[in-house]
Amino acid sequence: MAEAATRRRSRGGGGAARRAARSAVSFETAKYIERNIPLFEVLNEEALEIIETNAETILEEVGVNFVENPAALERWREAGADIDGERVRIPRGLARKLCATAPSRFTQHARNPERSVEIGGNTLVCAPVYGPPFVRDMAGGRRYATMEDFRKFVKLGYMSKWLHHSGGTVCEPTDVAVNKRHFDMLHAHMTLSDKPFMGSVTEPSRAQDSVDMCEILFGKDFVQDNTVMTSLINVNSPMTFDDVMMGALEVYAKNNQACIISPFIVGGAMAPVSVAGTLTQVMAEVLAGIAYSQLIRPGAPVIFGAFVTSIDMGSGAPTFGTPEASHILYGAGQLARRMGLPFRSGGGLCGSKLPDAQAAYETAHTHNAALLGGVNFMLHACGWLEGGLVSSFEKFVMDADQLGVLHHLARGVAYDENAQAMDAIREVGPGGHYLGCAHTQSNFQNAFWKTNVLDYKPFETWDEEGAKDTMTLAADRVERMLADYQQPALDPGIAEALAGYVAERKASMPDAFT
Repeated sequence: MAEAATRRRSRGGGGAARRAARSAVSFETAKYIERNIPLFEVLNEEALEIIETNAETILEEVGVNFVENPAALERWREAGADIDGERVRIPRGLARKLCATAPSRFTQHARNPERSVEIGGNTLVCAPVYGPPFVRDMAGGRRYATMEDFRKFVKLGYMSKWLHHSGGTVCEPTDVAVNKRHFDMLHAHMTLSDKPFMGSVTEPSRAQDSVDMCEILFGKDFVQDNTVMTSLINVNSPMTFDDVMMGALEVYAKNNQACIISPFIVGGAMAPVSVAGTLTQVMAEVLAGIAYSQLIRPGAPVIFGAFVTSIDMGSGAPTFGTPEASHILYGAGQLARRMGLPFRSGGGLCGSKLPDAQAAYETAHTHNAALLGGVNFMLHACGWLEGGLVSSFEKFVMDADQLGVLHHLARGVAYDENAQAMDAIREVGPGGHYLGCAHTQSNFQNAFWKTNVLDYKPFETWDEEGAKDTMTLAADRVERMLADYQQPALDPGIAEALAGYVAERKASMPDAFT
């Protein structure tokens, strides 16, 4: 199918496209992570069985709500569920049986085939922050996001070596009408980057626009036969599926596009305060959501999602990077693997207002839990600040740099002949040093992870160069990356068709800001 897509693109652009491709600068992107390390499992077999049994009991006895969606209720009725108003009670075993048709792993195709990603199994795909209405940088401080900010984030994502995915709503551009901004956001992902991206979920018609634009970019047949979008469908916890999110899910599942079915939980407010109780609710909600996707189209690609924070009982504010959140992530990963499904959780989560020590601690805890907990799709991997209210330019590049650490940890420890380094030990002997030995000379370029942001210079050099703290170093990095950015080549015929579609659709409706 990739070869067919390549032939299709070449017909539209001709010589102009080939000349553009030769002149474009292609920035290095690391392949998605493939773990060569063991996962951490916090729950034993007894605990897992209790949680799974209790989740089925919730579905059968308590049920879930599908609000303002008569078609969904009818689908459930035909599948064998008990319907009482908008309450759906699912007989024990039915949801799990329906979930069995969901694939355990799938490919999300990028317009550049070299940047397609595998989601599931032992892989980890990193995508940037999603959803904040505000942005922050050192120059402008905290402010409402604009479309220009959005485009800058897409460019930074394209330029970031360790980031595999362009993401979705990396910030919410408030200077564009609510009913039209999805066109501009998708257009930016499709034209300013050649990495995979996410579709719109804020209204079913916007999900359909996303599919239509992908059919222009990839070709209609290719979209129907392959997954080119992975989009976020949040459950309104506790146990409520609204018509907007379910409407978007219906569009994507029908068109063979992937959805993350993800409860959105603040522990103590939207789920029990206990880890086991929260995991039980997560399991019940995910079972119901994924089962419904398979009622729409058996075999539609889905991801088992878990976005759970705890709560500060003094202020009521959500907290991040806490031990309870890590326990839930580890446990949810085990439940997802037992279902044979890809798993989404984690990210560069923090409650800090600035990219400071608090942000670094909390982000590191969640990044490491995502790696060790078996996360396959890590949304919010970089740029998240202030509990998800802010997309930070400096933190984006700080986090994206640290994703390189996860790549290196995931490799595990080599023990082949070169890694054993016996020749080096013999050559140097007692009392020598390894800087000039043959083994060091042949391995030093790739032996250690290298940062593009942090400072390891001697104090005197650091001081002479301005004594820059990490945020300042990150701000400098943002400026350099944006200055070096060059747009990836796109077939001129496809580019024209995309621009025409966006212009026509935006002109067909009045602006709406609510």
